[in-house]
Amino acid sequence: MLTRRHLFAVSSALAVAPTVRAFADPAAAAAPGPILVTIFLRGGMDSLGVVAPVDDHNYVADRPPEMRLLADGDKPALRLDGGQAGLDFRLHPEMGALRDLYQARRIALVHASGLANGTRSHFEAQELIERGLSGSDETAHTSGGWMARWLAASGGADAPAFAAIPGVPEELAAHADTICAADLRYGMNLPGGKQAATVLKHLYAGNSPVDHAGRRTLQGIALIDGEMRQPGGKVAPYHPAGGASYEDTEIGRALLAVARVIRMDVGIRAFAVDMGGWDTHENQPGRLANLAGQLSRALGAFHTDLHDHLDRIVLVAMSEFGRRLRSNKSNGTDHGHAGVTIVSAPRIVGGRIHGSWPGLSSEQLDNAVDLAMTTDIRSILAELMVGSLATPGAVGAAFPRFTPRKVGLFA
Repeated sequence: MLTRRHLFAVSSALAVAPTVRAFADPAAAAAPGPILVTIFLRGGMDSLGVVAPVDDHNYVADRPPEMRLLADGDKPALRLDGGQAGLDFRLHPEMGALRDLYQARRIALVHASGLANGTRSHFEAQELIERGLSGSDETAHTSGGWMARWLAASGGADAPAFAAIPGVPEELAAHADTICAADLRYGMNLPGGKQAATVLKHLYAGNSPVDHAGRRTLQGIALIDGEMRQPGGKVAPYHPAGGASYEDTEIGRALLAVARVIRMDVGIRAFAVDMGGWDTHENQPGRLANLAGQLSRALGAFHTDLHDHLDRIVLVAMSEFGRRLRSNKSNGTDHGHAGVTIVSAPRIVGGRIHGSWPGLSSEQLDNAVDLAMTTDIRSILAELMVGSLATPGAVGAAFPRFTPRKVGLFA
């Protein structure tokens, strides 16, 4: 039975909660084109624990063996060609699937990348990256997130977006047609099912902004859920292509949901994904190995599953900042500055570590403790907009008052 309390909770969530947004009318779905998927690695991924020059004497001196990548031993780090000449760059040993994509030249890495702003605050750094800004003073006169502005400037203001997380991320803030679902394995129906949907259709029959948003939200839920239902009403199981297997982890479930929606081909061009847990102040070795492995395997499954769609998909994985070169006394690392960005896109120069490597000596470090930032993450995103996304006119709107510098992702 659908009680009055249940109905009120459902209708309130649809109408006013910040975690649910109006979804585009299916008739407004855009023609097939490039698709952008962003993965935010929240918490500050230790880039020097994921990709690092294992033979750099400063790296060896400042981190004990259990806190750094090793060239030999029981689990040597995976060699990466295409790094700075004279240095032996390696990848975390749990990231074999990512290394396979790198060797296949589908993946490129941009090291020493991140914010120009030197904040070490999770909240400020995440907001600045998601808003596409360099300072908190800009937030007052710049509306929305960078992805929302990109969509609007590239003709997708009314196109739907999908966030595989519980709430609308800042990068899609001010984009009205975003809907969130962290897990689609059981469908995307309303609590209360058809009875609730019927009642809510009548409830939102008016002409107010709330009525309009409610109807669009119901359309969005029906658009996604309807594509997943079998004739009898049960959710059809999803069978990834190519023998791909998604793990039952946060990132595995999210990328499975994204892959399923991409295969629905309902006009969604922008996808946002989160993966948390990267704030490794203590007991880092085991935690980082677990996270790195999960991310790598999920990316491997996603690329295998969507092998026939990769000519349309641009994927960027980023974190708000990296972590300090020197480990702390809790067998962890504290907040740092620059990190590493993972890029997958058609026609990129893959199998290379892009960006200018600043070095790890004290005089080369930021504030003498952190990897220095040499590539603004906005330059990476802007280059992808000009290249694989084919939306060069959207760069200025996505990143106002910013002049991108060449990264070299495209030949």
